[in-house]
Amino acid sequence: MIKLFHQCKSLAVALVSFSISISLVNCPEATAAFLRPAKSKQGMVVSAHPLGTEAGVAMLRKGGNAVDAAVATTFAISVVEPFSAGIGGGGFLLLNWNSTKEIKALDFRERAPQKASRNMYLDANGKVQPQASIDGHLSAGVPGTVAGLYELQRRYGKLKWSEVVAPSINLARNGFIVSDGFVTAFNDRKAAILKNPAARQVFSKNGVAFQRGERLVQRDLAKTLEAIAQNPNNFYTGNIARAIARDMSANRGLITLNDLKAYKPTWRKPVCGNFRQYRVCSMPPPSSGGVHLLQILNIIGDTDLKSLGWHNPDALHLMVEAMRIAYADRSEYLGDPAFVKVPIQALTSRGYAAQRRQEILRETARPSTEVKPAARSTLSQFSSEVPGNIPANAQPKLIKESSDTTHLTVVDAQRNTVSLTFTVNYGFGSGVVVPGTGILLNDEMDDFAAAPGVPNAYGLVGGDANAIAPNKIPLSSMTPTIVTENGRLRMAVGAPGGSTIITTVLQVVLNVLEYGMNVSEAVSAGRIHHQWLPDTVRVDRWGFDPATLADLRRRGQKIELQPYWGNANAIEQTPNGILEGAADPRGEGSAKGL
Repeated sequence: MIKLFHQCKSLAVALVSFSISISLVNCPEATAAFLRPAKSKQGMVVSAHPLGTEAGVAMLRKGGNAVDAAVATTFAISVVEPFSAGIGGGGFLLLNWNSTKEIKALDFRERAPQKASRNMYLDANGKVQPQASIDGHLSAGVPGTVAGLYELQRRYGKLKWSEVVAPSINLARNGFIVSDGFVTAFNDRKAAILKNPAARQVFSKNGVAFQRGERLVQRDLAKTLEAIAQNPNNFYTGNIARAIARDMSANRGLITLNDLKAYKPTWRKPVCGNFRQYRVCSMPPPSSGGVHLLQILNIIGDTDLKSLGWHNPDALHLMVEAMRIAYADRSEYLGDPAFVKVPIQALTSRGYAAQRRQEILRETARPSTEVKPAARSTLSQFSSEVPGNIPANAQPKLIKESSDTTHLTVVDAQRNTVSLTFTVNYGFGSGVVVPGTGILLNDEMDDFAAAPGVPNAYGLVGGDANAIAPNKIPLSSMTPTIVTENGRLRMAVGAPGGSTIITTVLQVVLNVLEYGMNVSEAVSAGRIHHQWLPDTVRVDRWGFDPATLADLRRRGQKIELQPYWGNANAIEQTPNGILEGAADPRGEGSAKGL
């Protein structure tokens, strides 16, 4: 099936995007499968890997709830998708606890070590040292995944902790079959992996890459997971913690035993707002995802996108200009709320959105050089929350975030819901495995602003709010989202993709809520993306009619056709109570109902 997927991925996206009958003689079964959601009344798990999905479904079969299934899936993904996420990284989640109708956000994002400093990646001349924040021990932040999962499961899970960790132990001990995605990710990061002896030992065969169809066994990781199953604090205060600290000390890394002991996940209030008859809740800072998802929805406002028609140039132009404004604001105001006061209320207010909407010209694209972050005096009109410690003359500083992340979505029979995104940042994180543990460490320090005016791979810019500081959390775009209607679950969604996460989630939400697509069509459809800088509209190469793109170019939009990106997944609840789940055909994931 995976091989068949790679033969047909562009066709599946094109089928939805053009809504016409394209010749399907080469792969009709695969294309039809992509567009048909999995269905169940009892529960649903969707993740970026079939083995991760199966681990979650196994917990539901044992009588576990959505939390048990989500934790088991997350641990399993940590084994089978190490290039995207793992126990050496961190993330965010939203939980909808149906009995209380309460939605909560849990932040288990990595933090800067206590020895981190603002200029730690600059040389003596004040220049950024290439790869210093991406490769090696110095690039790693303090991991939060294990602490976050244990905090979630001990509060809301039904099964024993050892039960939800067990599937991942089996996958590590017995191995799994390597996919094309693994091979591609390895080749992209081969130099960093082979430079680290422990990583080389785990992820290659004496320096030779694994090939699709071969089995990867991670015995050290299995032992680590067994220790975590016995006591999760082993990761932060026990032998595992000591192994991490010892490896850091020997290789000029910054994470100490005190950093690990001090790590705690944080429950936060989600950012929520109304769109049409729906309540949209998403992740608050230190993620920018929820704030700017709501901001863009508010700028779209009451515009009847459905009557314009799906992918109508007027609708697309409005979306692009709304994205442009939101990412400009992101560059100035978003950061760790423990270090800078983020004007959440103002940025997500309808009044502020209405004011910014007036700047949008219906027939003309505004150059990004003419679109500025809102003045603090403007934001103060809409909220008493004004930013702290951001100098008035702050110059843009780059925010770096990789597309190598993963998302999973789970709903149980009681309609408890988990939307969870986690990562090790770039592919295979820092390229560092802690000897004897199998733990691949993140390179999340690269998500901080290292220095002003230094372009990153994504061209994403940010302000002083995201400068490096001890114990600080780097800004993210992760956007785990839950939508309700009259207190009832409507859909849950999320995606990887670095700076494109926010706009990917936005379009999946609009495809379901505004255009009436089923969830499989919604995650398969062609996408656009604009992030203020660079001033280009990224367009899914297979997803748009040439006449539509010509119209956008006429308005001054700078179109850049690209291969597919993102790997979204989602679950929706239909009016008759059926759960429908779908994984993105751009990836290798699966949706499975109980």
